[in-house]
Amino acid sequence: MKLHTYFRSSAAYRVRIALNLKGLQAEMAPVHLVKDGGEQFSAAYDALNPSHLVPLLEDGGMRLTQSLAIIEYLDETHPEPPLLPPDARGRARVRALAQAIACDIHPINNLRVLKYLSGELGISAEQKGAWYRHWVALGLQALETQLARDPETGRFCHGDTPTIADCCLVPQLYNARRFECDLTPYPTLVAIAERCEALAAFAEARPERQADAQ
Repeated sequence: MKLHTYFRSSAAYRVRIALNLKGLQAEMAPVHLVKDGGEQFSAAYDALNPSHLVPLLEDGGMRLTQSLAIIEYLDETHPEPPLLPPDARGRARVRALAQAIACDIHPINNLRVLKYLSGELGISAEQKGAWYRHWVALGLQALETQLARDPETGRFCHGDTPTIADCCLVPQLYNARRFECDLTPYPTLVAIAERCEALAAFAEARPERQADAQ
């Protein structure tokens, strides 16, 4: 099993957490998204993934993209410990929480969007930061409200064991801190993330712990 990854990619970070929670060993194949114009645009990586994004998982001759699809694949092929609840209602809730981060918050703040804002549109670093913080705050506030008032929230996003939702939450908050977002309005999210980060599976997946960290 090989994971094409980048230490600062929150999508790859999610998959690293899932691999660790499952106790799975994968060869890490770094793809530097900034160096030399971005190694994701090389001919070698284009042949693997024409979307030029990470992560990409190779397993038994199969190539799989999209972090949530990869995590669900890992959950189905290595079911212990489960990253989705056993009931349909619980699974739907966890998927909705994960997608609120992976589909609503993350896409408009990822590297290629921020590069387009500063490059093609010529906005300043201050404006780019304001863009990032605006959309992150909007998404995190909705998530905070949802989790704070839902009795199905436990020590983690759903109950008392980590799920796919937690695999998404921790990288999003990590990046939010990196861009100097104020997280004080989100005590529920911060508390859940702190419980996650106390676990070795989450701690070992942190960007600065990766071999390609620079």
